[in-house]
Amino acid sequence: MRYQISGKQIDIGSALQTHVETELGQAVDKYAGRPTDATVVFSRSGAEYACEAVVHLSTGLTTQAKGQAHDIYAAFDSACQKIEKQLRRYKRRLKDHHKERVQPVELSMAGSYILASNELEETEPDDDVSSMIIAEMETRIPSLSVGEAVMRMELAHAPVLVFRNEGHSGINVVYRRDDGNIGWIDPRASGT
Repeated sequence: MRYQISGKQIDIGSALQTHVETELGQAVDKYAGRPTDATVVFSRSGAEYACEAVVHLSTGLTTQAKGQAHDIYAAFDSACQKIEKQLRRYKRRLKDHHKERVQPVELSMAGSYILASNELEETEPDDDVSSMIIAEMETRIPSLSVGEAVMRMELAHAPVLVFRNEGHSGINVVYRRDDGNIGWIDPRASGT
């Protein structure tokens, strides 16, 4: 597994880097096979240290966690425990479905855009005026079952996930509703 360990305006010593590689490596190896890379970023806010960790698996799954503490090692340990808990849940769900994926997840490329918000304008927005594009990038759309899509969305703590439905190859969306339930949009199911 490739590690990228850095600090925002703080120095990261070799002892902390070794600790991160050892502990995170053990946690990931215990519950997930074939991790590809991990990014760990340390920062300081007042008297507390913060640690943000992101682990990418070869299955396309991304887990992320944040930890805060007065000690930099304790901040990492908190984030690492959260990553381990997410991976344990992921492994348990895979076993619960009694289904092992034979083929790797197929990924399709799509455009992803960030639009400027109209919140700064105090007047009513015109329908004729379109939002300004402030960022343009490519993103990957995985080909998954609905259950796998919900699992990935929950593990990534994302509010929404766009995916290609393995059942019929159509684009679908799962999202977290305000009432806490999961919504699923399948345009093909509308009958048109």
